[in-house]
Amino acid sequence: MKKHFASLFFLCILFINSFAQDSLNSLATLPAQQSSFNPKDVYHISWKVDAPVTGAGLALSAFGLHLIQTKKSLTNEQLMEKSRDDIPSFDRGNAGFYSESANNNSYVPFFAGFAMPLVMVVADKTERQQAGKIIVMYTESLAITSTLYTITAGSIDRSRPLVYPDKNGNYRADAGKRASKNSQRSFYAGHTAATASASFFAAKVFSDLNPDSKFKPVIWVIAAALPAVTAYYRYEAGEHFLSDNILGYAIGAGVGILVPQFHKTHKNFQRVSFAPAIGQGYKGFQLAYTFK
Repeated sequence: MKKHFASLFFLCILFINSFAQDSLNSLATLPAQQSSFNPKDVYHISWKVDAPVTGAGLALSAFGLHLIQTKKSLTNEQLMEKSRDDIPSFDRGNAGFYSESANNNSYVPFFAGFAMPLVMVVADKTERQQAGKIIVMYTESLAITSTLYTITAGSIDRSRPLVYPDKNGNYRADAGKRASKNSQRSFYAGHTAATASASFFAAKVFSDLNPDSKFKPVIWVIAAALPAVTAYYRYEAGEHFLSDNILGYAIGAGVGILVPQFHKTHKNFQRVSFAPAIGQGYKGFQLAYTFK
């Protein structure tokens, strides 16, 4: 278990290092802009774009929730056929795990992550001045994260680790819990994704609006740690496999960072190119970003 959690923690460090390096590069290449920095010019909200995107996200989330609610429980025969051998070797570490206390504990960093952007809007003067834009972007990021999770979880059947026997062939969860439709949506970790989306959103916005703040590294560490702790408890609870948590972490962090990024008045990429791509055995199109 410890080596699996270490892998997820290493992923967190990569996120922190990546954005810390990006910040350093920005400071090194754009020194003249620091003196003329105006927080009001950082983000731009377009209701012609943001309202439909957020509305579509909420509608698709409702559809995804419907898919989740209509999933089927396992039959007794299907339950008896569940074997550790059906699980990829890299995901067998927590097969058979089940812990209600770990499940309950996962909600502490989960709710902390959701609160982080709102707390920072209240606590930081610069963010308070841009509260309207931040709330719009935060709502949009949560709607996108929710859409991606609910449709995926509702469309793909993957039993949770608690459904399987542990390495000794024993079951820690009762048969009813293991067979329930709620236990058939392990892919991917929604709690981890939602926490990452909120916490990384908070860190990204704080960094954009406070480019010279000495607290930026601390905020990024907190942002990375909250979903990592959530993932740890979801893993221990037998709710999600390691790969479910890693994917949820990456998707959530990606949405939390990219939504503010695409709302920036001056983005870090100059253009998007779209061109045919033809090679041996394939034909298609290529979409590429050119970064500054």
